Amino acid sequence: MDINIEEVKELLKEEGYKLTTQRQAILDAICENHEKHLNPEEIYDIVKKKYPDIGIATVYRTLQLLEKLNIIYRVNFDDGYNRYELNYASENHHHHHLICLNCGKVMEVKIDLLEALENEIEKEYNFRILDHNLKFFGYCSDCQK
Repeated sequence: MDINIEEVKELLKEEGYKLTTQRQAILDAICENHEKHLNPEEIYDIVKKKYPDIGIATVYRTLQLLEKLNIIYRVNFDDGYNRYELNYASENHHHHHLICLNCGKVMEVKIDLLEALENEIEKEYNFRILDHNLKFFGYCSDCQK
């Protein structure tokens, strides 16, 4: 998954930060494994292979910074871990997730059929919806066998 590194560098610079080698490696790990919804320990394990001196605290601090700058966002699949995804500005809403209760596999659902429901809720309750998050729990095709 490609991300515009120049834009990330500029954003970091505007906020008084640099795109260090370690930050770049962490961002690369997220980009290269975007379909896996990695948690901090998994990101650490990936980055540590190339940069053995990196510490887990650096990964956590970098994730906090990238989240603060809206480069990534945190998702929780009710499995005890925070996981991270790239934040694509082109998406009006976050996509939805299918979560296998057996193997833990997470699949993304790119379609969003909730627009009509959101409009009805806004109208009925005079409530302005900014976003929503939907998770489906069940069993993937492999675990159904």
